[in-house]
Amino acid sequence: MYVGTLSFDLLLGDVRSLKEKRSVVRPIVAELHRKYAVSVAEVGDQDLHRRARIGLAMVSGDPGHLTYVLDRCERMVAARPEVELLSVRRRLHGDDDD
Repeated sequence: MYVGTLSFDLLLGDVRSLKEKRSVVRPIVAELHRKYAVSVAEVGDQDLHRRARIGLAMVSGDPGHLTYVLDRCERMVAARPEVELLSVRRRLHGDDDD
């Protein structure tokens, strides 16, 4: 069994309220979940208008498939014009990990 996680640090465009922030972040979270069947949520910076942290996790029996899906998720978020991807943190855990 292999588990992969991604943590995205995002800078949002012209956002002036938490309500506007939700209107940008929610579609990204929903699309990741729908297209790639991953667990995903906003996990940090909830009180900041122009910053968002999104966490994503996936479990797979094949490390190649896991890497492929995580790569696709990262490219999808990076391609969104309404956000700037500041950083991505990726972790892969396998049965051999302690």
